Amino acid sequence: MSIKITFRNNLPPIIRRSLPSTENEYFKNIAKPLQKRGKNVHNPENNKEKIEDILKELNEMIGLSKVKKFVQELEAFVEIQKKREKENLINDPLVLHMVFSGNPGSGKTTVARIVGKLFKELGVLQKGHVIECERADLVGEYIGHTANKTRDMINKALGGVLFIDEAYSLARGGEKDFGKEAVDVLVKAMEDHKSNLILILAGYRIEMEHFIQTNPGLRSRFPLHINFPDYTADELIQIGELMLLKKQYTLTPPAKIAFRNMLQNMNLVHPYSGNARMIRNIVEKTIRKQAVRLYRQTDPTREDLISITELDLTNDDL
Repeated sequence: MSIKITFRNNLPPIIRRSLPSTENEYFKNIAKPLQKRGKNVHNPENNKEKIEDILKELNEMIGLSKVKKFVQELEAFVEIQKKREKENLINDPLVLHMVFSGNPGSGKTTVARIVGKLFKELGVLQKGHVIECERADLVGEYIGHTANKTRDMINKALGGVLFIDEAYSLARGGEKDFGKEAVDVLVKAMEDHKSNLILILAGYRIEMEHFIQTNPGLRSRFPLHINFPDYTADELIQIGELMLLKKQYTLTPPAKIAFRNMLQNMNLVHPYSGNARMIRNIVEKTIRKQAVRLYRQTDPTREDLISITELDLTNDDL
């Protein structure tokens, strides 16, 4: 360390100390590790672990065996096409736009989010986020308005997935409806952004089939069709029990019987009553009923606070 002293008239001297070269280098380079944190360093092992976690999330979903198999086939297809490309072999283009057909609450939106995350880790998409929209988000009220609204949604989805629920509603108004304009803009975007956007159309199976037929170019642009079946009664009970378990509740044996009877009655009243969405509504209402019952009880025990009884599951939920 060197010391430099500067003397001034009638003022205290100024003393300057210089750090050794090693210390200067330390403070000069101290920010370098911080700069590296913002970089996305490719780590194959970390990438593989993320893919395994995403597939685990999919496999932990109750039911949907055919959907799970289809998503795993997509993963294998993407990986093999990438390997073929590295070996200069002919590889099929990755046209991954999809149609999800099924009743409400059958898992379409959840699977779309998983697909987005999976394709990001596979290197197909830059971001992997999912923009969810419907007719009102795409169709305007006057000429030219629809094109701008649709382009705005497309721009938000670039690098990820644009998920259009009840997509068949875009073709409901006939030739003069602005929904047709939205479809035309979407078709053009699929070509313009084919390497940076995946479009997923979702809705009821019959309506989606009719919608695809309304535009001759749609079927060829959506090579992947996934049918989401309704959940069975046993699967719906498992979904309900899992939802309750995550909230730290359990069904008593009589409550399980009451729960099954309720689901069977609902299916008789309306066969398309919401699947998992319906179960979530039942669970939330059941928890509120349990709270009212226990509120009237003096000093409920921990077991009371956890247990859902048949008294909390009544047919007025119908």
